[in-house]
Amino acid sequence: MEHEPARPIPTRLSLRTPLGSSRAPAAIVRPLLRLDAEVLFRAGPEVEILHAGEVYRLRRTRLGKLILTK
Repeated sequence: MEHEPARPIPTRLSLRTPLGSSRAPAAIVRPLLRLDAEVLFRAGPEVEILHAGEVYRLRRTRLGKLILTK
């Protein structure tokens, strides 16, 4: 089964303008990384995610739901 490669999804981030400025707020488009859950769970129903020095577990249930725990 072949999967389509992850594609960036554009998102918009509004920035504030300086007080008293008549210019419209600028917008920056940044790509959003999309990961296929099938790729994450190839080795089993649970993966560990390291975030800010803490380990979180992302688990896929039998019903296909995702549960994130610390």
